[in-house]
Amino acid sequence: MIIATLIAAQSLNADSIDDALALLSDKGLAAHDQQWLEMGRVLDLAIAAPSVEAVRDALAPLAQRVDIVVQSLDARPKKLLVSDMDSTMIAAECIDELADFAGIKAEIAAITERAMQGELDFEAALRERVALLAGLDESAIGQCLEERIRPMPGAATLIATLKAQGVRTVLVSGGFHHFADVVGAQLGFDHVVANRLDVKDGKLTGRLNGHVVDAAAKARLLLAEAEALGIEPAAALALGDGANDIPMLQAAGLGLAYHAKPAAVAAADGHIAQDDLTAVLHALGIPREDWVVRD
Repeated sequence: MIIATLIAAQSLNADSIDDALALLSDKGLAAHDQQWLEMGRVLDLAIAAPSVEAVRDALAPLAQRVDIVVQSLDARPKKLLVSDMDSTMIAAECIDELADFAGIKAEIAAITERAMQGELDFEAALRERVALLAGLDESAIGQCLEERIRPMPGAATLIATLKAQGVRTVLVSGGFHHFADVVGAQLGFDHVVANRLDVKDGKLTGRLNGHVVDAAAKARLLLAEAEALGIEPAAALALGDGANDIPMLQAAGLGLAYHAKPAAVAAADGHIAQDDLTAVLHALGIPREDWVVRD
């Protein structure tokens, strides 16, 4: 059985539901059951279909109006979350905001955007941007954290609820430990992996320490975490927004793009574009009465 979850930011009206049923019918599919997860806003459709892809393709025209997550019912429970940080768990790209303290935000943000769209090699683009920050006082990181870095709406509730459900939570970032360690602790992640800025005499050197956390590293991390837990990747959930998240999204049993770039949307199993991060809890079928509200 395939479950298609329709999630509206405000109200899931009868027209949207009728359109979903019509789109399924056009492809020779039918919803055998409807169940409200949140009355008037979040609806599960149970569909007998040859594949998840068949249902997802059928409902694709509706995705401009509501968030849609399609998955196999038996694979819905998850034991592991691996999530990107910048523009996924936090409402910023840390390197762009840090660059503002060096007076070069526009220059660095333009490179970041192209990298997230998949137009540039991630590692080369990262090293180029970090090099431009050479000489910046390390104290700018703390100021940036305090003034610019905020969790995405729903992030704290998502992580607290998943942990209460026994899910291991891992934050993986192509950004920096200076930021990710703070964000991970604030939101309650079990583990944090990120790149390390090189600092000497209180100033950024323009270099990185250690291996770069790129797209391949994110996917390897998800598979390693699943193996350590003794679970299949099908029991893992991945969240991300950029091209460098694609291998991770594809390695997980459920890969969700969050307010994402087109390349990530195309590669993901679902896209949260209307609602906040608590939509992920709806996608997993966790009722609101079981949420641990932190926002």
